[in-house]
Amino acid sequence: MNGIVKTVFRVSSLKSFSNLVRHNVSGGPAKRQFARTLWHMCNRNDFSNNLQLSPPSTMCSCGCGSMKAHTKAEKELVEFLNEEIAAEKKLQKTKTIPSEVCGFKVTLEGSEVTLTKSTGEETIEINFNVNHSVDTDMEPEMTPNMDKPEIELRSKPQFEVDIKRGKKTMGFTCSFVNTSGQDEHQDDNYSDDIFGIDEVTCYEGEWQDSNYAVSGEVLDGYLYDLFMNLLEEKGVTNELMEKVSDFATAYEHSSYIGMLEKVQHFAAGK
Repeated sequence: MNGIVKTVFRVSSLKSFSNLVRHNVSGGPAKRQFARTLWHMCNRNDFSNNLQLSPPSTMCSCGCGSMKAHTKAEKELVEFLNEEIAAEKKLQKTKTIPSEVCGFKVTLEGSEVTLTKSTGEETIEINFNVNHSVDTDMEPEMTPNMDKPEIELRSKPQFEVDIKRGKKTMGFTCSFVNTSGQDEHQDDNYSDDIFGIDEVTCYEGEWQDSNYAVSGEVLDGYLYDLFMNLLEEKGVTNELMEKVSDFATAYEHSSYIGMLEKVQHFAAGK
């Protein structure tokens, strides 16, 4: 008896399930299938993999495309440098830095400049750095009806002259003479040299701080003149140093503009 009841109950259950399946096929998606789809969408693993939250935008609102917001000071700095760089470029007298000055080959390394010329077994090097080398020529005397003239900035760096023969070097440290404010009526003993000797040394091999050097101020006057004659004989003349000052002025100005452009890019976040 129990077996017959179980058989009837099993048959009745199968018929009910069959009717449910037929209804789902003919009448559209079954609720069970819809519930499965909803569970699939809400599954934590799939949800986290398919949907990602975007971080808040940090793009600058000024339209420059920078990934960082500019401060007020940075914006003002960039705006000023736009005009300043344009003005400095208009003042440039030399757009291209020459690779040679009066027969001396030019080598550049940042702010450092080396001029080299070789003759036979002898090599002459002139080394200088354009950093902190700019000075203003004295402003001329003004009258009420005169417009204020433009003050020229010139680079007059301290420089070293090395005369090399094999492993031996005779070195001179020199500076441009400050001619501003000099009286036109100088006595005949006044030198017209535009540079002077600050220090003299002579050594073998590489320079060391322990090498002896003598100040030009304590040299015998006649010996000092002989050293100046030697430099002139080697080509280190007033004319050359005028050209060197012109070169240093152009290169220093170019370096200044380059620094302004780097500061502008830094402030703009480029």
